[in-house]
Amino acid sequence: MPYATDVVTVMAFDYGRKRIGVAIGQTVSRTATALKIVSADSGNPRWQEITHLVEEWRPDLFVVGFPTYRDSETHMLSAEIEQFSRRLSGRYRRLVDFVDERLSSFEASDDPMSATKGLDAVAARLILMTWFEHGALHKEPIENQ
Repeated sequence: MPYATDVVTVMAFDYGRKRIGVAIGQTVSRTATALKIVSADSGNPRWQEITHLVEEWRPDLFVVGFPTYRDSETHMLSAEIEQFSRRLSGRYRRLVDFVDERLSSFEASDDPMSATKGLDAVAARLILMTWFEHGALHKEPIENQ
């Protein structure tokens, strides 16, 4: 894992069965930019689009939004998000970390950027900003598999 003073490029994902929002940022300035929305068919993304983004931006780490409930009940997408995260780690040989994304889509709907970049990409940006501010969920990151 890089040192705290290193610039670490982080790519964030807002997973959905039809659309997956993608954002990019880095740890020194703690800024994030909404990149795009990748189409998905029943949760299966267009991997070639993600591959293109990974090759272009060369992230050191992935962050995936993970919905949580206050009462600890499992979200209906939890298993799919974990599977998507394992596939990300395995394909691109990077660590995947998680962050609570409970209200990211709701907050993104108020962001004027969602009209140009798309709601899901803006939600991914908010997920990454949350990770910069609060760190990861108390959940084991997925190692390169």
